[in-house]
Amino acid sequence: MKKHLMTSAFLAATLASGTALAMDDMKVGVWGNDQSVMGGTVTAKKVVAESNGWLVVHRTNEGGKPGPVVAHAPLRKGENTDVAAILTEEVKSGDMLMLMLHSESGGMKAGIFEYTLGAKEDGPIKKDGKLVMKTITAK
Repeated sequence: MKKHLMTSAFLAATLASGTALAMDDMKVGVWGNDQSVMGGTVTAKKVVAESNGWLVVHRTNEGGKPGPVVAHAPLRKGENTDVAAILTEEVKSGDMLMLMLHSESGGMKAGIFEYTLGAKEDGPIKKDGKLVMKTITAK
């Protein structure tokens, strides 16, 4: 009986540490490449989020500040791949876009994107004081 309990405890500890290691491997971030926007969408190759939230596409420029939102798409907690956001206004070849991780918090309704530039509702997520984002160029 003792041997069985010790084996169970060892197995539980091993599984728990494996889960912790797996979570450490999934660093919060946004990954994407320069891409064509001819189809009316912008796609992030991968987004890892600590909770449900949003992939938000902002206009930007060489100054690197986020500008108006031109697209958004919902995200689930964990790893999201090939996240496509439908453009809500025209984006031309050469335009710089910022793919940014936003939260699903502070708004009036869950599941409804409520952010406006500078607002707190469904606002940008920061890690170590920096926005979680990737800048790309539309082709």
